[in-house]
Amino acid sequence: MIDISPSVMQFLLAFIVVAPLVGALAALLPAPPGLKGRSPEQAVLRHGVTVTGVVLAAAVALTLGFDHDTPSRFQATTDISWIQALNVRIHLGIDGISLPLLLMTALLFFLCALYSYFKLPAGPSPKAFVALVLVLESGTLATFAVLDLLLFFLAFEMVLIPMYFLIARWGGDQRQSAAWKFILYTLLGSVVMLLGLLLIGLNSGTFDMVALASDNGRELTRTTQLLAVLAIGIGLAVKTPMWPLHSWLPDAHTAAPTVGSVLLAGVLLKMGTYGFVRILLPVTPDGMHTVAPYLAAFAAVGIVYGSLACLALTRKGSKGDLKRLIAYSSVGHMGFVLLGIATMTPTGVNGALFANIAHGLITGLLFFLVGALKDRYGSSDLDTLAGATGAALYGRAPRLGALLAFAAVASLGLPGLAGFWGEMLALFGAFDPAEGLSRPAFLTFMAIGAFGTLLTAAYLLIVVRRVCMGDPQARPEAAPAVLSDVHGYEFAAWTPLVALTVLAGLWPAILLGLTDPAVQKLLAGGNA
Repeated sequence: MIDISPSVMQFLLAFIVVAPLVGALAALLPAPPGLKGRSPEQAVLRHGVTVTGVVLAAAVALTLGFDHDTPSRFQATTDISWIQALNVRIHLGIDGISLPLLLMTALLFFLCALYSYFKLPAGPSPKAFVALVLVLESGTLATFAVLDLLLFFLAFEMVLIPMYFLIARWGGDQRQSAAWKFILYTLLGSVVMLLGLLLIGLNSGTFDMVALASDNGRELTRTTQLLAVLAIGIGLAVKTPMWPLHSWLPDAHTAAPTVGSVLLAGVLLKMGTYGFVRILLPVTPDGMHTVAPYLAAFAAVGIVYGSLACLALTRKGSKGDLKRLIAYSSVGHMGFVLLGIATMTPTGVNGALFANIAHGLITGLLFFLVGALKDRYGSSDLDTLAGATGAALYGRAPRLGALLAFAAVASLGLPGLAGFWGEMLALFGAFDPAEGLSRPAFLTFMAIGAFGTLLTAAYLLIVVRRVCMGDPQARPEAAPAVLSDVHGYEFAAWTPLVALTVLAGLWPAILLGLTDPAVQKLLAGGNA
């Protein structure tokens, strides 16, 4: 920890939320002549790297100034009255739950901006692309920083339009239908969620998330809590995505450009599960207690369903797109997050938060790698990549093959890598759920989840075998004669994700030390 004054910490958090929005407006302006470089396109892409880099630097400074001895306390807080008639306030702050998500978000956006500087997806306008990415960054960072229910909703909705246009204008095949499905699903879920947020705020007399969490639902009747959980939970479950509300995700990932898929999986999915932890667990505990077994059941089905869908896509002749496969794998991985939350125990919720971060790092890396394969082969179709003898990445592009194998074993939960701890803690939480929840039911969900890990290992190892192994001389028909290995800009964008996956796997206390005190306080209603 570095001693940074509270006013500077307050400024840093506000800057992190607002700077990308200002940067988005600046991106649309003409570049000054001295900054254009070889072309205006280069200037605006450099602008995107600069803005996201400055935001990442501010997030790192905020992390260094964060008091790690009291991670359960909200720090860097700003609390200003905004709409007095509704008692809505501009309330910002971070604790041990939100800080890791804030830092990971800033990192992924910087890496995506850096990657796009060298590999801009084909589309109408670099200016519009950079502006949309920066608006998306502001919305996601705000989601993890705001402490008012209505501000949370506004930030939650702020990301939809930028992601819609990134898919619809810079995506691949079937991009229009995928973008429409994304926006319709998420908007419909958000309308229901808004009703639940208003139900809480109007019945309790405040929209302040800190005050509501401290009250622990005492001002809300059990019926009100249950209605709020159902309404808010539907909106959050769509964004997560929870089975069976997941069907927009595979199409969106398949059609999105590489950086769109990275941000969708690495950041946007986390907004849904964060809402479960930040709002529903502390504010509506009785309602969550009623819904928890059903949430766990949907999560367990999602784990197995996602894995079986991936196994089906790995079969020869199924024309399984690797981006679609990773999207279905996300349904399974986020199932573990929801299972951990549904246990309503410190162990399970800590596992859910850990799995959130691990999924963001590992799946972000996987989408980067599949994007690189598509650039080289012109396709991410598994049958096209594997051909008769396999793409043979180990022989033709050994560093790319090694990175793909690393990401795959990290995703299947190999001990010593980040993917292991979140899933293990979620299963441990299901082994001994919160008081009042049916232990036999949760033991069943635990067994189903454990079976899902075996299916996960099966499809990921099949992917590695089909893509990485084989005779490098007998290449697939669509493969170029010479396959380039990892480029310098790719190495720069991917290395931090590899390093953090290893660091979190070998030193889980770096995350659990932040989240556990905050989770203990959250589940105790702010009294711990």
